Amino acid sequence: MSARRVISRVVYGSRYDRVPWGQRIYIRPGERFVRELQWRLRLRRAPVMTLQEYRERTPLGEIEEFVSCHLCGETRQQPLFQPTDTRRGWSYQVVRCPACGFLYRNPNIRPERLGELYANSYSGFLTGRYAANRQRRYRLTMDAFNPVFEIGRGRRLLDFGCGAGLFLELAEQRGFDAVGVDLSADSVDMANERLTRARAHFGAPDDVPEIAAGGFDVITLWSVLAHLPRPLEDFKRFRDLLAPGGVLLILTVNAASLQLKAYGSGWNGFTKNHLMFYSAETMPALLRRSGFAAVAFAPFYGDTIEAGTTKLPASLQERLRRNVETGDGGNMLRALAFADDEAVGRWGGGLRVRDLD
Repeated sequence: MSARRVISRVVYGSRYDRVPWGQRIYIRPGERFVRELQWRLRLRRAPVMTLQEYRERTPLGEIEEFVSCHLCGETRQQPLFQPTDTRRGWSYQVVRCPACGFLYRNPNIRPERLGELYANSYSGFLTGRYAANRQRRYRLTMDAFNPVFEIGRGRRLLDFGCGAGLFLELAEQRGFDAVGVDLSADSVDMANERLTRARAHFGAPDDVPEIAAGGFDVITLWSVLAHLPRPLEDFKRFRDLLAPGGVLLILTVNAASLQLKAYGSGWNGFTKNHLMFYSAETMPALLRRSGFAAVAFAPFYGDTIEAGTTKLPASLQERLRRNVETGDGGNMLRALAFADDEAVGRWGGGLRVRDLD
């Protein structure tokens, strides 16, 4: 048994052994304080270097390029993590911007080579174990931002990165005039087999005339933001595609998560195709620079907690919710970006709206 496990056993005994690891970190007394301290120590010890120094010590892959911070332009680098999956044969470096705190992969994937990450039956991943509870998570997130998704009749929706059409299926059921785009051709084919009225298209928004014309009331990015190599360009385009009063929904991994701070390179948000990692502190800069007016965040307590299927006793559920709300916001980041003041007035009621001016 490792020293860390021995200490844990001495401090907590066995009373949390049946609590899943993803929940345990929010429940055990003192855990949040320890993990935050651990994070501060990591940042203090990690070196900060120039981009040139970083380039000299870091190998560059065939489809990769060195980049600076996309949010603030800072060129200095603070290497923090090296996520690795030896079984699947991938590894990359994650750095932190010492100016604004943004986490991103560096070297990153060249935008023109991005499609190569999704060319080999990516739909098999999207419809396998990954998809088992995916629609439940979509419903829970839509509920967190009511009433945006309650009634879709007469409203246009674009699902960017629609994959195999799991969300488009829900959107058409709620009455939206829905379309989607994706870089995985086999996923698009699978989506169109699933759908009745909604349609999925292969490529980028500008490749499809009906999408390029804009006028969308809602745009959704379900676990897509971390995959974008040029987020500022993409978000300016999303803003242009929205109609007055429109909103952009974002679900992505949370770079402020206690799980990241605890597990480092082993965090489940570091996957093969993820490129950039946002938090409630860094995402507003992206939205502000791309022309959005405001944003609201909704805490993520975990699918089983929100769906009411967890086996945790009520007292521990309450402790988890409290720590998520007062701490990191959960392992996933859920945000609703408002295109303009009209959107805030129409959809911001009951939400904690943050002005981006």
